[in-house]
Amino acid sequence: MQLYAPTTLAPARDFWLLRYTSVLEDGSLVVCERSLNNTQNGPSMPPVQNFVRAEMLPSGYLIRPCEGGGSIIHIVDHMDLEPWSVPEVLRPLYESSTLLAQKTTMAALRNLRQISQEVSQPNAAGWGRRPAALRALSQRLSKGFNEAVNGFTDEGWSILESDGVDDVTLLVNSSPGKMMGANLYANGVPSMSNAVLCAKASMLLQNVPPAILLRFLREHRSEWADRSIDAYSAAAIKPGPCGLLGSRAGSFGDQVIHPLAHTIEHEEFMEVIKIENMGHYREDMIMPAADIFLLQLCSGVDENSVGTCAELVFAPIDASFSDDGPILPSGFRIIPLDSRMDAPSPNRTLDLASALEVGPAGSRASGDNAGHSGNTKSVMTIAFQFAFEIHLQDNVASMARQYVRSIIASVQRVALALSPSRFGSNSGFRPPPGTPEAQTLAGWICQSYRCYLGEDLLKSEGSESILKSLWHHSDAILCCSLKALPVFTFANQAGLDMLETTLVALQDITLEKIFDDNGRKALFSEFPQIMQQGFMCLQGGICMSSMGRPISYERAVAWKVLNEEETAHCICFMFINWSFV
Repeated sequence: MQLYAPTTLAPARDFWLLRYTSVLEDGSLVVCERSLNNTQNGPSMPPVQNFVRAEMLPSGYLIRPCEGGGSIIHIVDHMDLEPWSVPEVLRPLYESSTLLAQKTTMAALRNLRQISQEVSQPNAAGWGRRPAALRALSQRLSKGFNEAVNGFTDEGWSILESDGVDDVTLLVNSSPGKMMGANLYANGVPSMSNAVLCAKASMLLQNVPPAILLRFLREHRSEWADRSIDAYSAAAIKPGPCGLLGSRAGSFGDQVIHPLAHTIEHEEFMEVIKIENMGHYREDMIMPAADIFLLQLCSGVDENSVGTCAELVFAPIDASFSDDGPILPSGFRIIPLDSRMDAPSPNRTLDLASALEVGPAGSRASGDNAGHSGNTKSVMTIAFQFAFEIHLQDNVASMARQYVRSIIASVQRVALALSPSRFGSNSGFRPPPGTPEAQTLAGWICQSYRCYLGEDLLKSEGSESILKSLWHHSDAILCCSLKALPVFTFANQAGLDMLETTLVALQDITLEKIFDDNGRKALFSEFPQIMQQGFMCLQGGICMSSMGRPISYERAVAWKVLNEEETAHCICFMFINWSFV
């Protein structure tokens, strides 16, 4: 028996087992397993490349019939997974009984419960009218992702040379078996892609519950994904040549999630993601503006499940996708490394505006208990697969390496924003000045606007929070720091759309970058007025998005944002009636 390695940081495990199955006198079924070794006169089995030989101590199943139908199953899992051979930080995965129970024993029970429900109540099961076909799709996604993470040489994977920085591992597979497995055909016509490249990495995360981070990655794809890479991956599964896309071009399409199926306890669900309006392509790009479809499998988003691995695995599909259609899974796996029985608070929220905050301290939802987060650790594994033409290998390798590195950077910044404050109430520390939560900042923005301009920025929306109203405001609202070279620190949805950026990438954009020479001169000549008078009004003009696209605006207002101590925290700009030229 072989077990996939859950991360890229340790090799997979294999076992040589003796299995005994018997039906007992009372009708019970027993299946016993244990490892064979030389002392039991078993055959001498040589080690296998890419695997560490582990030992299974007496384990198995006892299935007893119940009166009136049904059965009771007892499961025993007892393994020595050779924890000495893995990095110390990963050892809980290989020696914690709690994590073994979650990952193996409880997973088996959930799978059995799902199948029994489908058999006994075929119309009530969450997998719909074709549970076997959908479960097979789910297993194909999981298996394809595990194969990418493990990259076994006997399955055709070979490692590419590093560029000197070892954070991302690249593997390539051009074996016929892999290409048939990927089934890169559409409408019976073979695709031009004749190889698969995998870029993978693992990283340690602290103080962010896996379920919360995974939910954010699922709901806010534009915060980490590059839409041109999505388009490239989608094009590679269609017939016809597939060239390399350029850098980001235009805004990320809107993501629409279509539920497809779920298990009876909702711990795993499958969905189709439609990324709409992939417009603004240059003429030399391979795809016209079109929707992109991804088949996605998500599990482990329940914060109350202790020690549960959280996974988000997806693969581009054609709109006419069939059960045996082309599938090359990529995605994320986040595994908690704490075997303690303390679940994170269920009161955390993943609303974009309230979860991400401006400064590095991280937002705290009310009711969250800092003691729950403690010093929790988890390991995230990222693996992305790309079908390509073999002569483009160097270009695809470079693109994949940069892409996974950009995802790592995005995940680190999002994890920092989602983690509870490290300044606990008992530590005697206060969060450093200048790092307000988003809700606090929204209040400062509106209060300062009323103070300097004599009117309310937001119309009253009843029970809707100030932050939510600000986030959905039709005009672009952007905050920038009070440094010598001001950089943007916060924007509402319209502001992100105008700059064609994301909350994660926003902090890389300086104020002067968005204005042309005339705009910069006008702005910096008027800047002292903002500090003295508290506000200024700018006539209509032209500014630039982060993609270099010109934007016209009817007029703009800038005002000084004061904090609770009445000192200047930042400058806020509002661009009114803006549009792309």
